[in-house]
Parts: sequence; C-alpha cells; structure tokens
Amino acid sequence: MEVSLSYLGEKRFEAKTAKSGFVLDCKEITPVEYFATGIIGCTGIDLVVMAEKDGYVVSNYRISAEIEREMQVPMKFASIHIIYDFEASFDAVRAKRYILASLESYCTTVNSIRDAVKVYYTIVYNGEKIADKASIVSGGSSAERIFDDGFGGACCS
Repeated sequence: MEVSLSYLGEKRFEAKTAKSGFVLDCKEITPVEYFATGIIGCTGIDLVVMAEKDGYVVSNYRISAEIEREMQVPMKFASIHIIYDFEASFDAVRAKRYILASLESYCTTVNSIRDAVKVYYTIVYNGEKIADKASIVSGGSSAERIFDDGFGGACCS
C-alpha cells in the first residue's frame, strides 16, 4: 500500500492512494478524527461485505464510536467503544458473529491498535441491544488471535 499527502496550504492536504484521492482539511476534521473514522469505517464495511457474501442485506445502518484519550501528550487513545446499530433479516447470533469476525480477525485498523487500546463494542440489532459494551480479546500475537468465523476471510484488504 502506498499513500501520499501534498500540502495545499491553509492546513489542507491532498491525499492520494492507488485508488483515489481526497482533500484532508485539518481545519474541518483533524487527522485524529480521520483516523477514528477509518477505524470504524473498516469494521463497518466488514459487516456489510460478510452479510452480502451470505446473500443478506444490512439496512438502517449506523456505526459510531466513543473514544477516551489519555490526557498527556501525545494523547493516545485509551479506549474505543464501537456502537453498531442496524437492521437485517439474519438472526442475532449471526449478527454478533459477523461483528466479532471483523473485530477479532479481519479489520486491519482495529487489529492494528488492539494491543494498545481497549476495544469495546455494543450491538443494537433490529432495535434490540444484543451486546452492551462487551470487550474483545486484546494482546498476544496475531497468530494467537485468529478467530475462525467460518466465512473464510470475507472482507477487505
């Protein structure tokens, strides 16, 4: 993967990836907010891709995060609580399974921070809370954390 930034002035950068580009306006959204959005975007898309792979549609989907940061510079993330709220026709067990597969195995961004940041999740599925601030397993080597979800690595790279 290769990414680049070119400074445009006035706290704005042009970001380029192999696939696309966009303007990062640090006066509007800070790089830390982009980072946080990338974390929940990564795990958010996993749910959609896994469901689609199995022939399901996810609707009325909203994902958000509550992030606690350390008070000392560099003000690292101390914890992130990811809240998934969606509707779908599959059962609640499958809903939780998809999300855990993302958090425990597939989401690159979550798995890049999990050894240093406590990760919690809440799932509101078809209007019912089926998980409330549950935590994922953190620490250990990547080989020890592989979560066999039975979907064969459905998501993104």
